[in-house]
Amino acid sequence: MFLETICIKNGVIQNLEAHISRMEQTGANFGFSAPALPCLVSMLPETLRDEKVKCRIEYREEIKNIDFTAYTPKIIRSLMLIEANDVNYSFKFSDRTELNALIDKREQYDEILIVQNGCITDTTYSNVVFQKNNDFFTPETFLLNGTKRQILLRKSIIQETRITADNLKEFDYVYFINSMLDIEDGVGCFVQNIFG
Repeated sequence: MFLETICIKNGVIQNLEAHISRMEQTGANFGFSAPALPCLVSMLPETLRDEKVKCRIEYREEIKNIDFTAYTPKIIRSLMLIEANDVNYSFKFSDRTELNALIDKREQYDEILIVQNGCITDTTYSNVVFQKNNDFFTPETFLLNGTKRQILLRKSIIQETRITADNLKEFDYVYFINSMLDIEDGVGCFVQNIFG
């Protein structure tokens, strides 16, 4: 089963075309036709119409479940580097067993930053963007090429570069980005608070 997470802000679906495209690519890769999405806005509970909402869709050949929750970002103040060379999350699977096993290793830190073959990839729930002075960089290595990452690269707001556990200290701050989070939301932490 696969998962698509879509942001609905004040009753407006964000970046819908990119999500449909990812669902179609997922289906093509695994040999099925992705289901058409229903009118999500009409399904939105009245109490959430003026909120930032996380719409979570589980699907394969057909949609198995859709739920809506008001979105509150996690507070992240520290990260732990975790080496995980065998984790594969190139498609957005609903089964997050591997990622959950990694987060269980975070000790007292708020979240983990996954390293593969010495290169920085993602956290358990987001791509990452590193700030150096006034420039923004995302690792050329990633677990999932997220929809927000693709948009920011297309708009030249961020650029890809090689980021490793060894050159992390060249950057000042790390932001988390995903369908629910943008750079300006400020969710992340100072690089000096990355341990491991």
